[in-house]
Parts: sequence; C-alpha cells; structure tokens
Amino acid sequence: MNKYLKTTISAFLGGIVGALLILQLTDKNQDSQINENSFKTPISQVSNQNYTADNANSTATIPDLDFVEASKNSRESVVYIKTVSEAYGRSSWLDLWLGGGGSMQQVGSGSGVIFKSDGYIITNNHVIEGADEIEVVRKKKTYKASLVGRDPSTDLAVLKIDDNNLPAISIGSSRDLKVGSWVLAVGNPFNLTSTVTAGIVSAKGRELNILKSNFPIESFIQTDAAINPGNSGGALVNPQGELVGINTAILSRTGSYAGYGFAVPIDIARKIATDIIEYGMVQKAFLGAEVSSLTTEIAEKLETEDLDGVVVSYIQEKGAANKANLQKGDIIRELNGEDITTHSEFEEKLSMLSPGDKLYLTIDRSGKKIQKELILTNSENTTELLKRDVYFSKSLGAEFESVPLVERNLLDITGGVRVVDVKNGFFKRLNIDEGFIITNINGTEVNSPKELSDILESVKGKVVVRGVNKKGVKGYYSYYF
Repeated sequence: MNKYLKTTISAFLGGIVGALLILQLTDKNQDSQINENSFKTPISQVSNQNYTADNANSTATIPDLDFVEASKNSRESVVYIKTVSEAYGRSSWLDLWLGGGGSMQQVGSGSGVIFKSDGYIITNNHVIEGADEIEVVRKKKTYKASLVGRDPSTDLAVLKIDDNNLPAISIGSSRDLKVGSWVLAVGNPFNLTSTVTAGIVSAKGRELNILKSNFPIESFIQTDAAINPGNSGGALVNPQGELVGINTAILSRTGSYAGYGFAVPIDIARKIATDIIEYGMVQKAFLGAEVSSLTTEIAEKLETEDLDGVVVSYIQEKGAANKANLQKGDIIRELNGEDITTHSEFEEKLSMLSPGDKLYLTIDRSGKKIQKELILTNSENTTELLKRDVYFSKSLGAEFESVPLVERNLLDITGGVRVVDVKNGFFKRLNIDEGFIITNINGTEVNSPKELSDILESVKGKVVVRGVNKKGVKGYYSYYF
C-alpha cells in the first residue's frame, strides 16, 4: 500500500515539475520575441531606407505613403457643381400647351475637374443631364457655367466658366496605372466639399453595363477609395497628384459606398474633352463592325482554345471592316501591334483613335493569322472630322440634332432627329426625355431639326410623335394642339 502511495505521489510531483519547466520555457520564448520586436524601427521611420532580404541580391524600398502634397494640389483643381432643373406635372392638355400645371424645382450636385486654366471643366454627363441652370463653386466663389458638350457613351461632359486664371490639374496616364497602385479620390460627397479619400486600384477594364447609349465605352478603373454620391465628376489622382480618372459610379445595394468605386480612365476622358472643346462633339472612330467577348462557348464553336481577343459579330454594309474584308467569326488578337485580351480593352484602345486613322489588326480566322489594314470612319461613314450641327427652338424649349448614319443603321430607321437638350418649355411639359429620337410626326418622316421645328410650330389638332427612346424601344407621344 505504501509502495503504491509513494509511486502516486512521485508521479504527481513529477507532473508539476514538468509543467513548470514547460511554462518557463514558453515564457522565455515569448520574452525573446517581444524583445526582438521592441528593437525594430517603426515603418514610418524607415520608409526611405533600403533593406536587404535574406539570401537576396536586390534591395527593396518601403514606399512613403504621404499624400499631403497630392491632396493639396488636386483639391485646388476640383470644383463643386450645383444644378437646378424644373420638373413639371400637368392636369390637362390645356395646361400642357398654356404652360399650366404644377412645377417643382429640383436641385442636384456633383463634382468637376479644371481641365484647362481658361475655364474648361470636365464632369459626368449624369451630373448635368436635364439641368436648366449650372453653377460652379470654387473657394466660395460661384460661377454661372455653360455646357460646351457631352458624350453619353462615356458619361462625360465639358463645362465652361468665365475665368482665365484657374489651376488646371496635372494630367497623368491611366495606362501606366497598375492594379495595386495607390490612388486618391477627390470630390464633394454628400455636399462635403474638398473631401479626399485614399485606396488602391482594385481592377482595370471593368464593364458594368451602366451606360445607356447606343455605343457605350466602358473600361472603368475600379478602386476601393471611398466614393459616394456627390463624388461624380471628381478626380481620381495618383500619389503625385496627377489626374488618372474621372470618378463616375459606385456599386452598392444602398446607394452609398460599399467598397467599389469606378472611374473613367483619363486617357479616354482627355480625348473626349479635347474633341468637345475643339469641335463641339466627340470625333468617334468607327470600325464598321461590332465585336463581342470571346467566351468559352464561342471559342468552342470557333474551334480555338485561346480566349484572348474579341470576335467579330456584325459587319456594317460599306463600312471600314467590310472594305477590309473582315468576316463574322474573325477573332481580333492584336490592335496596332498590341495584344487584345478583353472587350473593354479593345473598346478603350479604339476610343483613343479618330476618323481617318489607320488601324492594323491581327486576326485569327479558322486557326490562321491574317494581317488587316483599314481606315477608321466617322458616324457618317466618311473619314472627315465632323462639326456638330444643332438647332434650338425657343418656342419648343429644346435643342435638336440629326441622327448619324451609323446610328440609323443600328436602330433600323431611315431618318430621325434627336432631342439633345430640354429647357423650360413645351417639350419639358410634354415629358419627352433627352435622347429620344423623333422619326415622324403624324406619319411624316422627319430628317432635319429645322424640319421638325417647323412642323410642330405650325401643326394644329391631334399630333402623334413617333420615335425611339435611349434604350432602342420604339413608341409614341400623342397630344392635341
């Protein structure tokens, strides 16, 4: 009995001693780790020092994340935009014609970027769309702004204010941006002016299918820098304070920031804005063909395993692609010597070209590589630079323009006049939206803005206006004069 008792006591004491030894060793290891870390210099103090990794021959530098100068410089060039518009209600057709019925003033806001020192400002089209008055505020000074032009296909617009000594922002290159690069978003979210947030480039070449135009160009820069309502039209800048994008949209279930913001690349925006300032419209280059993403299913039908590139899905009659003998099913692998991997990449590269430019394509046709050369055209299928031709009817309270050939072919219409801008007046009370294309009035085809204005200003009785909306849906408006 005593023998067993001694054995038990010995085992118990041995366990206690062993546990104490293990605990002591563990504490020593932790102390060693704490002491080692306590001698490390904080990152903020070594941001400009070099260090060498073990078993490596090269040195690396921890980047300096000081955005003070970039914030200061870019904030000087970002403005606050305020818009005012009238929304009409009506109770009868008499109210419609005489201008009666209720109206309500709507106020909107957004941001803009000073593009040129003589008063040209870039913003988003959706910021100023439908506005009757536009104001630009910079450092508590308010300017009346005029609309120079806009491009729904990229959701961009250019404004002009009367000043010749403004701090134009430094222009960078969106092409040089890398996924993971630091960027700053500068704007006026929730009317909080001159707000700066920081993040990284999360992705490039995003297509969101949010631009409701016939020829949308979507190749957004995605960033996790916080962007909220009011940031639209503001600046996305790199750590040097150079403009690399125009903040345009957020992806959110609530309408507020949820981690995803999107900006139009400056390489696209610069070309769009320059064209609008010089010509009053974008000199968009057309291939004379439509292309689609190369999906797995399409690749199987075309008997290829390479998913890089875009596939030709439509050829315009007498267009540039048709003249160069491109065919449906051709896979475009290269554009002007540069590899094409996605649809958004192809559209982005094409958007930087103009009518009359030569285009060199490398295509894959049934497994064979073929080189093609063609000359890009404008919306009227010529190589000339176009001048914008608009007509404003004061009595109708709207601005009109003719519909170009390439768009008429796409919509399968032979004529038409687009409602470009609706001011206070008859068209606003009729609730005809901007972008609506009027094809005929009381069965008579309409081909020019002046013709449309003359008909509507002289017609009496019942009037039926037929046309196509921005989504390509055909319909009509009916009313009485």
